[in-house]
Amino acid sequence: MFNASENDLRFAIQHALDPKMRDLVAQVYDISDDTVDAVLSEAAKFSRDVLAPLNKSGDEEGCTWHFDNTVTTPTGFKEAYAQMSEAGWCSIEAAEEFGGQGMSKMISAATAEMWHSANLSFALCHLLSQGQIHALQSFGDEQQKQTYLPKLVDGSWTGTMNLTEPHAGTDLGALKSSATPEGDHYRIKGQKIFITYGEHDMAENIIHLVLARVDGAPAGIKGISLFIVPKFMVNDDGALGAQNDVKCVSIEHKLGINGSPTAILQFGENEGAIGYLVGEENQGLQIMFAMMNDARFGVGIQGLSIANRAFHQAKSYAAERVQGVPIDRNLGDTIQHHPDVMRLLSGMRAEIEAMRGIMVYSAAAKDLASNGLDDADFWKARSELMIPILKGWLTERSVSIASDGVQVHGGMGFIEETGAAQHYRDARILPIYEGTTAIQANDLMFRKTLRDQGVGLRALVSDIRATAENLSPADGAIGTAAQALVLAADSADDAIGAILTGGMSMRESGAVSVPLLMMLGTLCGGWMTLRSAQAAHEQRNSGNWDAAFLDAKIAYASVFATQSLPQVSRYALTIQAGGSAVEAISPEMLWA
Repeated sequence: MFNASENDLRFAIQHALDPKMRDLVAQVYDISDDTVDAVLSEAAKFSRDVLAPLNKSGDEEGCTWHFDNTVTTPTGFKEAYAQMSEAGWCSIEAAEEFGGQGMSKMISAATAEMWHSANLSFALCHLLSQGQIHALQSFGDEQQKQTYLPKLVDGSWTGTMNLTEPHAGTDLGALKSSATPEGDHYRIKGQKIFITYGEHDMAENIIHLVLARVDGAPAGIKGISLFIVPKFMVNDDGALGAQNDVKCVSIEHKLGINGSPTAILQFGENEGAIGYLVGEENQGLQIMFAMMNDARFGVGIQGLSIANRAFHQAKSYAAERVQGVPIDRNLGDTIQHHPDVMRLLSGMRAEIEAMRGIMVYSAAAKDLASNGLDDADFWKARSELMIPILKGWLTERSVSIASDGVQVHGGMGFIEETGAAQHYRDARILPIYEGTTAIQANDLMFRKTLRDQGVGLRALVSDIRATAENLSPADGAIGTAAQALVLAADSADDAIGAILTGGMSMRESGAVSVPLLMMLGTLCGGWMTLRSAQAAHEQRNSGNWDAAFLDAKIAYASVFATQSLPQVSRYALTIQAGGSAVEAISPEMLWA
């Protein structure tokens, strides 16, 4: 049932990305087509042979918490992680000075799609470690970098992020974990919940990044600091010492991602856990956002990954299942010949094409933002704009696509044995953790739209329109899809204008922020499927790709233009109507 989609990834990177953008990334990172082919081929093999076979068994077995406060991951996870580390996959994106391979975010994202599609629960461990590596490379002092990064990069140690407390979820300003200065370190006390891979048996040490409040710090988010709190202390010679005063008091029982231990951690039950300040006091939230943004990008990839896994399973089932005689087809034809089943499958596949294009584009933008190019500021702003769109739209659509996968299976999809239900259960966390869809939408509305009066957003829509207008006179399916994208861009512009000039209150703007995010995600999806279709048309005579593969790319653009893109106008109308109708409802009315 697992398909790593390496050809789709290869095509998206080598052809569907804007040529100037692709060439710039290739120049900065010295990426050749041979490099892309080799990395994707090996990553696909590892995903197929090692990770995918553990997905279902890991879900069924789950993780086990023991009374000595240790956690055992599902059978095979520890060995698979050892193979992942030995093969160098943990180091793919990290800086070379710490033992990393220094590859582009674009290549790293492509491999991550495969990991999460093969085994979402397993791949979560590396996602958090990669985010911590990113944060420490950017904000750690030299000693911290030399102490922790080489082991995180080679996979010997793993990393976590500790934000949420029982009384403080999204509202981090309410956190109560404390940090008391003591010589060159601090004593950390408090409890953190929802800590992904907060305790496990796959690595010899776990490095926790913990938000806490130094004694006497200002109230609210201004008084939050960030600390490195290792599970085992690290001696001056790099060897592991005594266990720190941190323990896992339990793990959560969840709807999905059961192969991933979600821990409740107690810091400082005794004298206090030893922690080392990252950056300066009261700068914790700013530093943690670096890790969170990287994690949000990774969760967006998870949305693509689980959608892709659900699609391939549904496609395989539909190719085998016989039920009724499809209209104008023959007795014995499988359910993939039913028009509505094909509507579901083609719609799933078209949206996955859109998702993958957004992922590759956003990753390339992050690459270009961080390498001192003349237009690095533009790419930094563009990549920051794309993060909430990618995280929000890809994860929301992944739940719908996984649901459609269950629907294709019919009653058998509701039965755990087929596996379709697991994808649906696993997908449901994605619009929630690392910032809910509403949090992404508020970021998009208030920081990325209202703060600069829509300059960055209008520039994005302008780029989308330019692509479509260059193709709209073309004949056939590509031209029709391009014309649909121009109309969608017009609707989006109208909606943005209503936000900027319509006199909405802050609350009314908040009430239409999710429709704004979904509108832009859908619009960007149409942009990416059109790019892919045009690239497929240009590759027809190259001899490098199978004709059916290229024809499918063009067909996906048509499906997206007719099945998904009309949603842009619907979202635009909702935005233009404003949030006053929602604001007219009081909480008391809900109980009337």
